[in-house]
Amino acid sequence: MTEEHPPGGEGDEPGPDLDGIEEICAMATPGPWFVRSLDDSHAMNLVAVSTVPDTGRGERWPNFDHGELIAATLVQKPRYVDCADGRWDENAAFIAMAREAVPQLVEEVRRLRKLLAATDVDTGR
Repeated sequence: MTEEHPPGGEGDEPGPDLDGIEEICAMATPGPWFVRSLDDSHAMNLVAVSTVPDTGRGERWPNFDHGELIAATLVQKPRYVDCADGRWDENAAFIAMAREAVPQLVEEVRRLRKLLAATDVDTGR
């Protein structure tokens, strides 16, 4: 990963490593990602992030393809995956949203940096 600094004056804090962020995004499973609620006798109440949308049927294994799952935020029984604050659905929604949002945000930061650099050139800074 490369280090990157935003345009600006002396003493500015280094900006986020946009190349590194982009590299990690490119290596991840392509999106979009979706939140799915699955269920079975081995993984009761499975909240997962998936490459396919939720059907609303709470499919039970083996009626879903494990290869479509990216991450799990809850596997209730046995208690394999959990979080203390109980925000399984919210965490899954965040992970799924981040797959699309992070690359968009990197692009927007780059666009804004170019505008700022052009403004600095125009104003003689």
